[in-house]
Amino acid sequence: MAQLYFYYSSMNAGKSTHLLQSSYNYNECGLRTVLYTAKIDDRYAKGKVSSRLGIHANAELFDLHTDLLAEVSALAQEEKIACVLIDEAQFLSKAQVKQLTDIVDTLKIPVLAYGIRTDFLGQTFSGSAALLAWADKLVELKTICHCGRKANFVIRLDEHGKAATGGEQVEVGGNERYQALCRQHFKGYVSLK
Repeated sequence: MAQLYFYYSSMNAGKSTHLLQSSYNYNECGLRTVLYTAKIDDRYAKGKVSSRLGIHANAELFDLHTDLLAEVSALAQEEKIACVLIDEAQFLSKAQVKQLTDIVDTLKIPVLAYGIRTDFLGQTFSGSAALLAWADKLVELKTICHCGRKANFVIRLDEHGKAATGGEQVEVGGNERYQALCRQHFKGYVSLK
């Protein structure tokens, strides 16, 4: 039975690595996967899911205008799809998460979505909120804070290496811009109102 999975964490927990391993496992059995990543995330290369470990795979791109159900339906007409894998799922819209449920429920294709739960101010991304509400299975991938506790949050660093306390919710970056922290250390940087 096909299901919608949401694998979530803060940064640096290995989400992309896990996604690539899952896709590889399907492919090794001769099963086709379709990978998607956010068009906005061009840190490594457009149209690629890339892991900090140096592994990568080609991917379709999505933005807020992408009709995932229509695209996956069309791709499934060409050749059977065993699984759809979504990287940077926090950038999905609520409507796109609904489309993912339709891919699962109507097309009977499992969907594995990977993303971060909250932004640098501790606010839930809309794609993550919808996935937390609609996914069949929620799986937390864990990483650690510099103190050794589980990191649930991220802070954004400004040009001076200090924690940013405002700005746009979406600003793509890696370790040079973001740091994963436990709740205690996060609260030391960000005022939770």
